Amino acid sequence: MAKEINLRELYNILKKRFWIVIIITFIAGVAGYLQNSSNTTLLYQTSSRIIVGANADYMNTLRVIMRDTIIMEKVVEELNLKKSPESLAGQITVESIDNSQVVRITVVDSDPVLAADIANTTATIFKNEIGNIVNFKDVSYLSEAKINPYPINTPSNRTFHIAIIMGLVFGTGFIFLLNSLDDKVRSDREVEELGLTVLGSVSKMNRRNISKNKHRHLEIEYRGEDVNA
Repeated sequence: MAKEINLRELYNILKKRFWIVIIITFIAGVAGYLQNSSNTTLLYQTSSRIIVGANADYMNTLRVIMRDTIIMEKVVEELNLKKSPESLAGQITVESIDNSQVVRITVVDSDPVLAADIANTTATIFKNEIGNIVNFKDVSYLSEAKINPYPINTPSNRTFHIAIIMGLVFGTGFIFLLNSLDDKVRSDREVEELGLTVLGSVSKMNRRNISKNKHRHLEIEYRGEDVNA
């Protein structure tokens, strides 16, 4: 006969071993927090602006040259960077603002100071070298890149929250698994559900009860000796 479980019994089962849920959830939460922190590299973005006196068609050519190896190599050398020119070019975005002659050189890096240095150095080297490359000199500074202390990718707590939820679910499930494997009979009701009759019960023995019974036995013996005397 299947055992019927009501809400009170469910509550008592959870209450008895709720410490298991707390421990599992805590461990899962710590693991989720560490995993979330280790996978997040903060990135910082900043931009320098220059004015390039060229028409739209020629502007496209000049934007390509800004990220070309010939410019990137000089930036790497100037800043003594430990990365390849191709890798550096991947950190840089060059675009015209509102189809104007204002060109924005945007750099993303894990170091906000270095991001600003790369943006400003790229603008300077492009201005100094473009005349030697395509005989074009109509380039002037508009604004330099500033150090941006605020990352563009804030750490997400999604992994941490998922770990907490999974900890609660697994902890609760583990409690019910332990309960289903526990075949001890703890109440008269459980005995009756097995189709048996309760004839009596034995109180739980502990040190206090044993000591109390021992003193009572000695007292009876002592009184018996007095009576016989």
